[in-house]
Amino acid sequence: MLSNIVRFLFFANYFVGFLAVALSIETAYQLALPFLSAEYYLLLFSVTVLYYTFAYANPGTSASPNPRTAWYQQHRTFAARSQLMLLVVSIVLATKIFIQNFYKIISLPWPYWLLLGAMVLAAALYYGLLPKSLYRLNLRNTGWLKAFVIGFVWAGCVNILPITMARVEQGIHVAEPGFMLWLFLKNWMFCTVNAIMFDIKDYEDDSNRQLKTFVVRFGLYRTITFILIPLLLVGLLALLLFARYKHFAPETVLFNTIPFLSLLWVAFSLHTPKKILFYLIVIDGLLLVKAICGILGIIYAHQ
Repeated sequence: MLSNIVRFLFFANYFVGFLAVALSIETAYQLALPFLSAEYYLLLFSVTVLYYTFAYANPGTSASPNPRTAWYQQHRTFAARSQLMLLVVSIVLATKIFIQNFYKIISLPWPYWLLLGAMVLAAALYYGLLPKSLYRLNLRNTGWLKAFVIGFVWAGCVNILPITMARVEQGIHVAEPGFMLWLFLKNWMFCTVNAIMFDIKDYEDDSNRQLKTFVVRFGLYRTITFILIPLLLVGLLALLLFARYKHFAPETVLFNTIPFLSLLWVAFSLHTPKKILFYLIVIDGLLLVKAICGILGIIYAHQ
């Protein structure tokens, strides 16, 4: 019973939807923004699950050694109904938010539109959703670039979108754009490292498809030793330097270092093969750890 619930939560990508909401709430805490409307958070959850499940829309009929693909083959009807329901919910909520805030949305300054446009374009190109007559690029099949695209889209969804919606729904401007930019870059780096770890799961499949991800190009050991760990150490150093510059409370610094140290520990553990649920639970779970630690760091700093 418990195993079925875990597979349902992680294979169906509902956990990823919760992650998007949790990281958005972390942004609200760290930038001292009020919470957004329940409609927005539900829309973010629905669109995230829709987007991540798109890759499994047609799982095929032949037996697959991939447990996730096999799950979608077994639950084909449920997955289709879930996608339809989430699509309807997304359209209804997006329409409601757009109508309620029409003049505020069209009055957004051009930098907001530039950032949002870049994020939407990257998300569309990742799956090759643009008409082939316009552009044939599918960023999901571009090897090493794939992880950075995923990280960029995630950082945009959990940093740029909440800031934009705070302005739209409540007329609030971020007082420290430098801090906002640093948070965006930190999330981009963290989510990129997370995505590279996921590429380790697909190493054999990507190698057979000649998809030159970091793992295929450099091998497992070199990817972990010379890419993952240095990126994490640079991110940790940047955190400590920025914390010193901003005079963060010790509790805030401590809580914000936990996700980086956890990523380092998991990176070292990837030298041995893991099951797919390890990647879905532990590696995706690190994003939840990051959100919780970021929130707790702010709460303890203000006590």
